[in-house]
Amino acid sequence: MPLEMRDKCEKCEKPLAMDSAEARICSYECTFCASCTDAMHGRCPNCGGELRPRPRRIKK
Repeated sequence: MPLEMRDKCEKCEKPLAMDSAEARICSYECTFCASCTDAMHGRCPNCGGELRPRPRRIKK
């Protein structure tokens, strides 16, 4: 099952492209930008999980 590639940060609503190296996700696919992730000390405010760089999906 593929990841849901959300197109904006859930906190500040900054746009995040599918190929963005800036997007961070938790195991529940909550999505945040790098700036918000840093401000939250790398923890998801929804589930408490670790936020990690999201794999990029390159358009073919």
